[in-house]
Amino acid sequence: MNSANASSTASSSQAGAAEPALPGRRRSAPSGGSEPHAVGSVGAGLDPRTRLLLEAPIAPTLLRLAAPNVLVMLAQAGVGLIETYFVGKLGTDALAGMALVFPVVMLMQMTSAGAMGGGIASAIARALGARRKGDADALVLHAIVIAAVFALLFTVAVLGGGRWLYARMGGTGGALEAAMVYSNWVFAGAALVWIFNTLSAVIRGTGNMAVPANVTVLGALVLLPLSPLLIFGWGPLPALGIAGGAIALLAYYLVGSLVLAAYLWSPKSLLRPSLAHIRFRWPLFKDILRVGLVGTVSTVATNLAIGITTALVGSFGTAAIAGYGTASRLEYLLVPLVFGFGAPLVAMVGTCMGAGQRERALHATWIGAGMAFVMTEAIGLWAAAFPKAWLSLFNSDPAMIEAGSAYLRVVGPVYGFFGLGLALYFASQGAGRLLWPVLGNLARLAVALAGGWLALRWDGGLAGVFLAQAVALVIYGVLNAWAVAGGAWFGGIGWPRSTAGLLKRIPSAGV
Repeated sequence: MNSANASSTASSSQAGAAEPALPGRRRSAPSGGSEPHAVGSVGAGLDPRTRLLLEAPIAPTLLRLAAPNVLVMLAQAGVGLIETYFVGKLGTDALAGMALVFPVVMLMQMTSAGAMGGGIASAIARALGARRKGDADALVLHAIVIAAVFALLFTVAVLGGGRWLYARMGGTGGALEAAMVYSNWVFAGAALVWIFNTLSAVIRGTGNMAVPANVTVLGALVLLPLSPLLIFGWGPLPALGIAGGAIALLAYYLVGSLVLAAYLWSPKSLLRPSLAHIRFRWPLFKDILRVGLVGTVSTVATNLAIGITTALVGSFGTAAIAGYGTASRLEYLLVPLVFGFGAPLVAMVGTCMGAGQRERALHATWIGAGMAFVMTEAIGLWAAAFPKAWLSLFNSDPAMIEAGSAYLRVVGPVYGFFGLGLALYFASQGAGRLLWPVLGNLARLAVALAGGWLALRWDGGLAGVFLAQAVALVIYGVLNAWAVAGGAWFGGIGWPRSTAGLLKRIPSAGV
């Protein structure tokens, strides 16, 4: 990259000198036009990481950037499972209480890291791609303000209405009390969760996936001994029970936030946020919120679809609920895995769109979506072929395994469409065009609800309810693909007769 830096600082008298090219990039003649982002000059004056997103071969770059993210997601999933294991040692009430809180915690995690986090990463990537470095720097503090407001909303809502919510979800007695202890601790510290995920999104928006990955993995390694230490106590440390698990989690987010902030305000960071003479501007808030708020609707729809299906399955008994709940955990696991590809996709698509490289943004989108489809479809086919291998990790009850196996055999083979739709959702975040992905998620919710209700009404049994979920996932993936391929990012929706027909729309379309 040293030669790239040297070429970007060369004087105009050296315009005829050969420009070092990144691997796989064609060397092009200097552009004589006035186009600000012409191919021949796109790398001039850009930092190496932004040039990588704009010029390097797409597939290897996505894979290299995705690797640390996938590692992060696996680490976080492992921490969640291990914490559940330790809490389970406290008894059934503690485990059930944690299960009641889990969907609400997931909603906050998916909103802060995925929906609003995607809006933050997209805004910063587009600003850097358009060479608006000052705006990119200012977006950091705007993002932190948004995180603080949303954290306050979660804290007030859950501390004030948590008991009512968990009781409506079936919590009673000791389970409800355990849920309240865990929930009150976690959501009292909601600001730590939001700040951590916001700072991670800011750094990912610059194309740097390694720093958030390293912080997350190292934090997870520290959390593994800290969680049981606080839950069960040791020596002079008292046993805090289920509250200890929540406190350990908040300590992880606190230390992680401090490390991420230290990096952002260090010379190593591409961005230079400053508290001096800060002036908040509505257009910068809007740039984040127009993607983040719409993405939040999609996140809520995803969790509602699973919640509604749980209610539909509930009419078949406790074993059916346990079977579906255990099987659908695999779907929750797919979300962070696809996010591993989605985070670099947001950065690459956003940077390319900001730089006017719309054709490259589309190519990156389809390559990333194809990778996500293959990965999630492989997992789904494995789960459909060997459902007991997954289900028996959590319970050995035959009725539970039978119900969970029925779900995985029907829905598992279409998990690829879920991965496809989710990857296109992340790419659309990068492009700042989220309407159709959200409509796709709402369509999924409607089909899951209506189809499941009809299955019950027509005595279709569990198989009918699960078939409705499978159809809903296919519609979600196909609708997102139809919208992107049909030109939803560049104007009115309409299926082009050829790729060339789609690309003809691009030059005249506004970002």
